[in-house]
Amino acid sequence: MDISAYQLFAKDKLGVEFKDPELLITAFTHRSYVNEHKKTVTEHNERLEFLGDAVLELVVTEYLYNTFKEPEGILTNWRSSLVRTESISAAAQRYEFETLLRLSRGEKRGTLRARAQIMANCYEAVVGALYLDQGYEAAKKFISESLIVTFQEILKNGSWLDPKSHLQETVQSVTGFTPVYKVLNEVGPDHEKIFTVGVFVEGELKGEGTGPSKQAAQQVAAEQALNTYKK
Repeated sequence: MDISAYQLFAKDKLGVEFKDPELLITAFTHRSYVNEHKKTVTEHNERLEFLGDAVLELVVTEYLYNTFKEPEGILTNWRSSLVRTESISAAAQRYEFETLLRLSRGEKRGTLRARAQIMANCYEAVVGALYLDQGYEAAKKFISESLIVTFQEILKNGSWLDPKSHLQETVQSVTGFTPVYKVLNEVGPDHEKIFTVGVFVEGELKGEGTGPSKQAAQQVAAEQALNTYKK
């Protein structure tokens, strides 16, 4: 894809004209693409992602602090719900980032979860590129229009709660019972164990999750179980 596609994207989706379009191209370049094109491409988006992550957190924190009077704990949970992978990946999808992503052939065939992480990282990298090329206000405008606008929906559906807390509230309101988590399997050596955990309601398996710790696996299981209650 040539540079004009990225310039058009910047005008149409970001509302700006990049002084240095190469910055934007780098924001869309995954490490795997560099590995496949070492002779022609030397830079991937991880440094921009690092910068964009900090800008994103500041913009969201500033918005929440100036808009709401809730205590720190609630504001922290609200911020986490906005900047988590699922939220920023969804924002990137709405802005059609995927059409410009530069990935290796292998990454293009990756899982949906891996793809969501790549999209989220790209979003942060674009924020970093915007900040460097256009300044803080331009980055803030993009974050506000693409991400912060979803916050009322997050408040409405309760997804600002972490999956375990959200599931517990949902299950107790529907059934009066409390979810129970059980380890279904664990594999690997002690220092690299992978756990599979099931979450049960009234003895019935409602969700299953895998992760490098029991806590991480529980969160995935709770997220899966929440989907059954949403349906």
